[in-house]
Amino acid sequence: MSANEKNLPSQKNTLSIGALMEGFVLDHIAAGHAMTIYRYLKLGKLDCTVAIIKNATSSKMGRKDIIKVACPVDFLDLDVLGFIDHNITVNVIKDGRIIEKKKLTLPQQVTNVINCKNPRCISSIEQGLDQVFILADPEKELYRCRYCEEKWDGVLKK
Repeated sequence: MSANEKNLPSQKNTLSIGALMEGFVLDHIAAGHAMTIYRYLKLGKLDCTVAIIKNATSSKMGRKDIIKVACPVDFLDLDVLGFIDHNITVNVIKDGRIIEKKKLTLPQQVTNVINCKNPRCISSIEQGLDQVFILADPEKELYRCRYCEEKWDGVLKK
């Protein structure tokens, strides 16, 4: 061990991400799901800074993911986010401070987020027809295809 290593304070594996002046922070994302959310929200297409923190220590969840985005919250589709995981907290940041915490709910309808797996469904046959799913049972978080009532199996790709 070098002399410099002996004098360094012992630190756990920590990571410091700078403060956000304006934008939003998606907190309480289930560990390992940040990239799924990144894709579904199309954050890669935004012209803004995005920081993804995976497997952060959480007293409530054990491990969690966090996404920080430096752009107005208006760019965020809260329905898609609520569909993916309505337990996520959306912290709206202005002038470096949290000005609002948005609680998500399951949307009554999602359009072009998931696809019907029924090969006979008109949405599978007709090109250009929107894939629309309606919330059928909020307790079970069950969605059904608007056209054929096929139920969605609840599995999003990671």
